[in-house]
Amino acid sequence: MSLINEYRNTEQAIKELQDRLQSLSVDDRLKRELEFDTKLRELMGEYGKSLRDIIALLDPEATKRPKPVSPTSKKERRVKVYKNPHTNETIETKGGNHKTLKEWKAEHGGDTVEGWASFK
Repeated sequence: MSLINEYRNTEQAIKELQDRLQSLSVDDRLKRELEFDTKLRELMGEYGKSLRDIIALLDPEATKRPKPVSPTSKKERRVKVYKNPHTNETIETKGGNHKTLKEWKAEHGGDTVEGWASFK
C-alpha cells in the first residue's frame, strides 16, 4: 500500500470515529452512565471502598466461584522410578530426557525399560 493510500484510509477512519464520537456525545444513555460512574466513584472514595468491595457486597457468591483454569497451564508430571533388574540401579525422573535412561532404552528396548517403571 502506498503512503498516500495509507494516509487517505487513516483520514477516513478518523472521520468515521469523530462522527461516532459526536453521535455518542449527544446520547442520553451515555450521559446517564457517565453520571452514574462519576457518582459511584465519588461514593467509593468517600467510604474508602474498591470495586472488589462493591462486587463482594452485591454478589457474595462471586468470590466462591472457582476461577477458570488457564488452557496453557500444564499438569505437573509424576515422578517415575526405574529399577534395572540386571544392576539394581534406580533412576528417578519426571521425563524421558535422562542420560542413563536413554542408554538403558537403547540397550534393552523402550518397552522393556518402561516395564521397569513405577510411580513414586
